Amino acid sequence: MQSQFALADYDKTTAFIQAHSAQRPSIGLILGSGLNVLADQVEKPDILPYEEIPNFPVSTVPGHAGRLVMGRLAGAPVCVMQGRFHFYEGYSMQQITFPVRVMKRLGIDTLILTNAAGGINPEYSVGDLMLIEDHINLVGMAGHNPLSGPNLDSFGTRFPATNRVYTRQLRQVTESVAAQQGLSLRRGVYAAVAGPNFESPAEIRMLHLLGADTVGMSTVHEALVARHAGMKVLAISTVTNMTVDTLDAENEPSHEEVNAAGALIVPRFSTLLLGLLARLREGIQG
Repeated sequence: MQSQFALADYDKTTAFIQAHSAQRPSIGLILGSGLNVLADQVEKPDILPYEEIPNFPVSTVPGHAGRLVMGRLAGAPVCVMQGRFHFYEGYSMQQITFPVRVMKRLGIDTLILTNAAGGINPEYSVGDLMLIEDHINLVGMAGHNPLSGPNLDSFGTRFPATNRVYTRQLRQVTESVAAQQGLSLRRGVYAAVAGPNFESPAEIRMLHLLGADTVGMSTVHEALVARHAGMKVLAISTVTNMTVDTLDAENEPSHEEVNAAGALIVPRFSTLLLGLLARLREGIQG
């Protein structure tokens, strides 16, 4: 599998998408486990299966439909990834984040990331929504960074800062929308791990000591590439299971639990997301 891409590869994929859709989105949306049904609400969609798009990987995880959906959601012009790619599937970091750079070439300047995450903060509960303010990129710190390899100056600088990955304005707008809707929205730190196994009790205790509130196997790689390319980034975790930090505990997390909890969270999350997109649409039109 190809692990490095040239600018021509991104442009080839961009041209293919533009040839198969007249939509010109300005907002990208990547849906996590259990949240794929949100893409079904896109109006007059152009749907492209990943396997038909040049250079795109293919989703192999249950709960990830594997389609690019372009149209309007809450009136906003969107490009929705109905399912993402993960490091544990055997893809390189460049393959995982390939669609983000394609979105940039499509003219998208805002990326909204969602994920299903395990709750580490003991004050959290299954069903909570958490606005990601910062992250701990354990995968990247271990040497698997999506910005490794030759830098493409057409996207961004060789050494990008990461103290403002998640755009403050977008976080503020999201909090305002949640408050208007009477939705509880937590704020915290997301830890990115490689997976596919769920974390051991000792690892959860370590992550808690490091200051992580949630943990998952995605999102940060995409956020870094988007920020590197100058895109505005918003990321929201849905807490679909509480992590286990005690050895030999009777309960244990499972992917089925994650998908089931995701389905229960969808109504509240949909309300928040649609409200946010409506607000962003007003900004686009204004």
